Amino acid sequence: MALDPRELRNCLGRFATGVTVVTCHGREATAHGMTVNAFTSVSLDPPLVLVSIDRRTKGSELLDEAPFTVNVLHEGQRDVALHFAGRPQVNLELAWEEGKLAPRLVGCLAYIECEPWAAYDGGDHVLFLGRVHSFGFGETAPLVFFTGRFHALGDAYDLPWLEALDCPTAGWLGQLPADARRGGD
Repeated sequence: MALDPRELRNCLGRFATGVTVVTCHGREATAHGMTVNAFTSVSLDPPLVLVSIDRRTKGSELLDEAPFTVNVLHEGQRDVALHFAGRPQVNLELAWEEGKLAPRLVGCLAYIECEPWAAYDGGDHVLFLGRVHSFGFGETAPLVFFTGRFHALGDAYDLPWLEALDCPTAGWLGQLPADARRGGD
């Protein structure tokens, strides 16, 4: 049974993601960027992140064995996301700064600067792993992508990691003290 690619994309769009612009040096050392929502952390030791880039894009060629920066956009940067998604925003003023390895956008919610670690075949995409070299972050709300549209983040709920039963620093499920498994008394 063949899957309908459009319907699969609609289904996958039900997973809300943050919005990033991945930046690197282009040809002749010019700064280049592309909007990416397929970004995830991979490992803390070593510190690794992953971006998934359509192999048919110019960005995929530029990232091949090149340092890059993941710029996490805040909720006020919809125009930045559109600009780097191939919809140039005529009046958009972009501020760039040179990182230690790759260019980055000024004013983003966070940045993660990476050196190339590995690249893997991901079908019509290439999965680029980067080793985190430096990072920085602020406290504004993120831009969110859901069902093909940009959204603002809703209400926050307090669910700290340490209350989860699979917290590696507190013990894995089945290894916690009895009172922790019951939720404490």
